[in-house]
Amino acid sequence: MGSFPKRMFRWAAIYGVIVLTPLYLLPLPHEKAETYLGFIGLALAFQGVFWVIGGDPVRYRALMPWAIAEKFVFGLPAIALFLIGVTPREIGLFAAIDIMLGIGFMIAWQRTPEAAS
Repeated sequence: MGSFPKRMFRWAAIYGVIVLTPLYLLPLPHEKAETYLGFIGLALAFQGVFWVIGGDPVRYRALMPWAIAEKFVFGLPAIALFLIGVTPREIGLFAAIDIMLGIGFMIAWQRTPEAAS
């Protein structure tokens, strides 16, 4: 098996930790702070899942659809909101990156055999 799935998931995990961790240092919103903090925490927890998948893609192939979903459940609605002018350009940029990572995860899933040969 090629190393694309390993690299895809490991680099996504590193990127996610770098991008998400500083969000804890920003001022909390006045409303729904628990939603904001919950989003960051859940997204950071998934970076650990990506790291584990990257360590042994064949063994953890069954987790890949959940990783794909994690990327699209933020990326697609955020892009839609950006396109209608509800969210700022920065959110649209991060949403586009998540969609690209989700597509990369789909390719990695397709390239990963179901069982070790």
